[in-house]
Amino acid sequence: MSADTVPPPAPSARTSTNPTVLTALRTPRVLLREVLAGLVVALALIPEAISFSIIAGVDPRVGLFSSFVMAVTIAFVGGRPAMISAATGAVALVIAPMMRDHGFDYFIATVLLAGVLQIVLGLLGVARLMRFIPRSVMVGFVNALAILIFLAQLPHLDPRSVPWLVYPMVGVGIAIIVLFPRLTKVVPAPLVAIVLLTVVTLVAGLSLPDVGDQGALPDSLPAFFLPQVPLTLDTLQIIGPTALAMAMVGLLESLMTAKLVDDITDSGSDKTRESWGQGVANIASGLLGGMGGCAMIGQTMINVKVSGARTRISTFQAGAFLLVLVVVLGDVVALMPMAALVAVMVMVSVATFDWHSVRPSTLRRMPLGETAVMVVTVAVVVATHNLAIGVGVGVLTAMVVFARRVAHFATVTRTLREGEDGPVAHYHVDGELFFASSNDLTTQFDYVADPARVVVDMRDSHIWDASTVAALDAVVTKYERHDKQVQIVGLNEASAARHGRLSGTLGGEG
Repeated sequence: MSADTVPPPAPSARTSTNPTVLTALRTPRVLLREVLAGLVVALALIPEAISFSIIAGVDPRVGLFSSFVMAVTIAFVGGRPAMISAATGAVALVIAPMMRDHGFDYFIATVLLAGVLQIVLGLLGVARLMRFIPRSVMVGFVNALAILIFLAQLPHLDPRSVPWLVYPMVGVGIAIIVLFPRLTKVVPAPLVAIVLLTVVTLVAGLSLPDVGDQGALPDSLPAFFLPQVPLTLDTLQIIGPTALAMAMVGLLESLMTAKLVDDITDSGSDKTRESWGQGVANIASGLLGGMGGCAMIGQTMINVKVSGARTRISTFQAGAFLLVLVVVLGDVVALMPMAALVAVMVMVSVATFDWHSVRPSTLRRMPLGETAVMVVTVAVVVATHNLAIGVGVGVLTAMVVFARRVAHFATVTRTLREGEDGPVAHYHVDGELFFASSNDLTTQFDYVADPARVVVDMRDSHIWDASTVAALDAVVTKYERHDKQVQIVGLNEASAARHGRLSGTLGGEG
């Protein structure tokens, strides 16, 4: 097997991990790539974990320990190989008020409850809801993520606070990441960039912002921590809403990331296992004094797309290396220039963005509604810096676009026929009937001019909701006011059952 060969994914999501891991273990070069990919991710995790700790209002050690625990735990219990879970900004934003208003013990209790809720939601099948997220929302999610990753680097490039030498160093780092893979892909290019720029900075004695400037690194291992909060209903009322929000945000971001990795690697994953696995990882993080988190999209892209990792080995190594780097080699890691990590993250943002989605040829072919959904998703995510909110708004927008589109597919055609007892007005209804398409159904009939007998033929339509049943009841009522008889025919089994169950019970006029 060549140096650039990646083991092919197994066909089944439930059996996709062990054969791949075994293949990596039997192939030294692939194993080396998995290990080095984990090292690159660990280096990229350090400043992010410190930043998210500051957002949450806790000591930087809390975020670093959380990232270590979650990465190692999810490597065993997660459902998506090679995905990285750690402390994240989305979770930090949700849980920060708990730390500010109630203190560290309630903070950790919230993390633990969120983990329990994720396990429950995972076992209840919340992952199946992913099928309701359209592709346009997924593209918007990816593009917004790329923009957020890039925007997060701007404070490290602010000319008011950094020396001019930062810019050529970032440029050199980007050049190394782009050009080095042409020589070999055995060693990840981001790792080469980080090492070379660190060596140059130290040897030349350059005064550049470094990792140590971001916050203090821990000098000891994490310890078991059990929050001292009363086990009462009052406590549940305090931590419950925040824990539920944290659980939902974490699951959404993790499942979206898992789907993205599935697409990149052309392989499947067990989303249910990933859901409850996130809960287990959060509980483990909380019991060791960590802030909890979820899948990290930027670091996952470094691992999968930039470094080419495909197995759980890289995820485990990311957590293991992180602990070694901050506890054992903290003094060395603190000297790494932030310019090197900025170069890596800038290239991650470029690699993450779906450039095909914004090509003029694509935009010309894409329906306007699909483009609008993508733009709305991107705009909301960038404005709120919250991927969960952006995806939620994107899905709602897609639902509105879809409802408006299919609302025009229902048509009503009127013909006059001669029956045994005289003329009959025959209405043929064609299309899917739900609240949007059936909204003006009552206006399609000529109640005054029609003869005494009316037939509504539903063989080419389907009743989906109570709004349609109410509309049909309204049609019948209007005709009865004119002493005319209405017969509804051709309902399929499901529509007939729904109509029979709801007709006359909805209180319409209609």
